[in-house]
Amino acid sequence: METPLKNPLEAPLSPPIVNAGERASRTGFGVLGAISFAHFLNDMIQSLILAIYPLLKASFALSFAQIGLITLTYQFSASLLQPLIGLYTDRRPQPSSLAVGMSFTLCGLLLLAFAPSFAVVLMAAALVGTGSSIFHPESSRVARMASGGQHGLAQSLFQVGGNAGSAVGPLLAALIVLPHGQRSLAWFSLAALIAIGVLWKIGIWYRRQHRAAAARPKAVPVSKLPRRTVLRAMLVLMLLVFSKYFYLASITSYYTFYLMHRFGLSAQSAQLYLFAFLFAVAAGTVLGGPIGDRVGRKQVIWVSILGVAPFTLLLPHVGLAATGVLSVIIGFVLASAFSAILVFAQELAPDKVGAVSGLFFGFAFGMGGIAAAVLGKFADLYGIEAVYRACAFFPLLGVLTVLLPDQRGGRLRAQD
Repeated sequence: METPLKNPLEAPLSPPIVNAGERASRTGFGVLGAISFAHFLNDMIQSLILAIYPLLKASFALSFAQIGLITLTYQFSASLLQPLIGLYTDRRPQPSSLAVGMSFTLCGLLLLAFAPSFAVVLMAAALVGTGSSIFHPESSRVARMASGGQHGLAQSLFQVGGNAGSAVGPLLAALIVLPHGQRSLAWFSLAALIAIGVLWKIGIWYRRQHRAAAARPKAVPVSKLPRRTVLRAMLVLMLLVFSKYFYLASITSYYTFYLMHRFGLSAQSAQLYLFAFLFAVAAGTVLGGPIGDRVGRKQVIWVSILGVAPFTLLLPHVGLAATGVLSVIIGFVLASAFSAILVFAQELAPDKVGAVSGLFFGFAFGMGGIAAAVLGKFADLYGIEAVYRACAFFPLLGVLTVLLPDQRGGRLRAQD
């Protein structure tokens, strides 16, 4: 067995897997830690947009429909470019695009801090979304490159950084932005500058790995499943993403308003409940990938999507304490799905990792944006509590998991 590399940024690209011990030693945990940290900073900044909705609603006298439009603008710009960027970088990798994407996020953050009108808020949200659309496909590829064959673990480590950032954003908003006003968002530009520096360093490692891979012969991985089976499985996975992110949109965009309306909480107190939910999402993300590596991703998807339905159905009918507990359970269980879904999709099309990553990240963002806009209008018409009674049924779509091909010995097999 080789001695583990002293510098994790010099770990080999896609090393051969001999056994579990050697595989673990060759996984680039330094690179995974760095890209996860960058994901943490990226999603922390993005979550600030959602976290300051009560502030924006009061400052610009917005309706729930306009709140949903902010999310739609951000999520649409985040989703539109991701599949195209992923497809392009499958053919022509762009290591510097990681830092470039974060630069868009930085510009959007500063614009949001000093936005004088609702229209400028929408422009800022679009810039932050564009930064996200550039960041995610290539950073997901970096995680897979550094995985050492432990693809589920690598995606979970990458995802947990983003989810942890999404959890910390509302907490920082409650402690800093809500007491000090919209312009205090500018302080978070320091986080964006740190992320740019980290991503530039990762880009240097990425470029070295790409050059090393190009210098040696390689076999292009292809799926062994029939094309019809692959397309059907992709459609099922996208429907599962739809169910997951439509429900999540009800929490990330409107949970604070729900708590303020139903239980009379202040905006700051409601943000703490949102933080608890998002922290549970971050914790749950850690488990989905490595468990999927061991017991199969289809099993993880079953439990994560369909298994959360009893809790979502109960949530609209309980008191404040039970609401907090149920939201934590929902966040923890539901979070494990995306890493398993993404790696499952990458295994369906192993020669198009960037395109698949972009497609699923983009679709997730797009569904979140559309859901926020639809649910905002729904809340204006029928009330905020009706949103949670209606959305409670979306996890039942997890029953579609039965249509996915089975996994045996780490490989996908078409069902008999």
